[in-house]
Amino acid sequence: MRLSSEQVAIIRRKVDKSKINIESLRDDVLDHLCCVVDIKMDRGKDFDVAVREALHELAPDGLDEIQRETIFLLNSTKIILMKKLMYLIGLLSAIGLSLGWTFKILHWPGGDELIIYGALGFSLLFLPMITVNYFKLNINSAITERLRFIVGILSALVISLAFTFKFMHLQGADMLLIAGTLIFSFGYLPFLFFSMYKKSVS
Repeated sequence: MRLSSEQVAIIRRKVDKSKINIESLRDDVLDHLCCVVDIKMDRGKDFDVAVREALHELAPDGLDEIQRETIFLLNSTKIILMKKLMYLIGLLSAIGLSLGWTFKILHWPGGDELIIYGALGFSLLFLPMITVNYFKLNINSAITERLRFIVGILSALVISLAFTFKFMHLQGADMLLIAGTLIFSFGYLPFLFFSMYKKSVS
C-alpha cells in the first residue's frame, strides 16, 4: 500500500509542528514515518493508529528530542570536552574551598587565598557553566523548574561572593550575605517545597 498525498501531508504537518529546524533531518523523519505508517497499514491498522504508533516508536518523548539528540551526536566531542572542563573547575573549586577552610582553622598560611580562589572559581566559572548546561538539556522543562534552578543558582552565586568579600575584607559582604540568604529562603525554598509537594500528590 502506498500512502496518499493527503496522508503524507497529514504526517508532514505533524513533523512541521515540532521544533526540528534542520531541513535534512525533518525530511528524514518524514520519510521514516511514512515508511513505518505504510507498513503498519499493510498489516491492517487504521491510518490514525498507525501514525500514533509510528510517532511513539520513533520518539516516545516527542519529535523535538530527535533534534536534541542529533545535535548532541554532531557536537558530542565538543560537549564532552566542555563537561570535563566544567566538572574539573567544580572539583578544583571545591578542593580549594575545603583545603582553605582546613588551613584557616589550623592557622596555616595560604588559607585565605585558597578560600578566595575556590569561591571565585565556584561562583564565577562553575555556576555559570552549569547553568548554561542545565538550560541546554532542559530547554522544554516546566517554567517552575527553570525558575527554581535560576533562583537556586542566583542564591548560591550571591552567598559565595559574600563569603569571598568577607575574606577579602571588602565592603558590601554583609549586604551580599543578607541578599543571598533572602533569595535562598524566600525564593528557592518555596519553589523546592512546592515541587516536592506536587510530586507527592501526583
